Amino acid sequence: MLKLNNIEVMFNDTLLILRGISLNVPDKGLIAFLGANGAGKTTTLKAVCGMLGFERGKVTDGSITFNGREIKNLSPDKIVNMGITMVPENRRIFGDLTVEDNFRVGAFTRKAGKAAINMDMEEVYTLFPALKRMRKVRSIFLSGGEQQMLAMGRALMSKPKLFLLDEPSLGLAPLICEKIFRVIKHVSEGRGAAVLLVEQNAKAAFSLCDYAYIMENGKIVIDGTSEKLTKNEDVKIFYLGMGGDGTEKISFHDVKHYKRRKRWIS
Repeated sequence: MLKLNNIEVMFNDTLLILRGISLNVPDKGLIAFLGANGAGKTTTLKAVCGMLGFERGKVTDGSITFNGREIKNLSPDKIVNMGITMVPENRRIFGDLTVEDNFRVGAFTRKAGKAAINMDMEEVYTLFPALKRMRKVRSIFLSGGEQQMLAMGRALMSKPKLFLLDEPSLGLAPLICEKIFRVIKHVSEGRGAAVLLVEQNAKAAFSLCDYAYIMENGKIVIDGTSEKLTKNEDVKIFYLGMGGDGTEKISFHDVKHYKRRKRWIS
């Protein structure tokens, strides 16, 4: 469904951030995208969504295709209309609007009638019942977990074929994270949408997704099935906090020292 082929992204015509990224998201696939802060994961998602221009960035090389159509550097509205929706990091909800109005904004690009929009909204409320009780509340008064649910629900209102999520569990309590991950699985299995998930909780991402890419310093350094990557010694140390045998916890000092001789054996 989505294919990035050797893309490069530059900001201000001088700063090269992505250095030849290639990845695939198959139809109905559930793909994890992992890496340290600053590795370029969010920039990759923004490249797919056409949002780089707002930050004086652009894709300068390579190709991005969605269902066989080139979408590199298209405007965000055209990309949303094609069926790609992103839930950005830190939610980015419309705080002065009510929960219900945020949902209606999510459906703005659709040409469906009011009845269809209301039906879809009720479906989203079944996923997040706490929001139904707060449908007339201004979203600025929601908790962090409720705001994350709202951001996801708003994205679902656009009926996406490809769902991009940027750190959906960031700063949330474990019980809320479990709820978020259950909804992500439902989006993939129940709605049949493809999902590209950027997530710091590597253990949760590996358990949820079938395949994963790991990124460092603007490059993909390793990829493979979740089962394969969880057995990789480097992945265990850098992302799962384990020693080479997969059981012993390793200290931050040891990880810092080990990074000096990182191998990334696939």
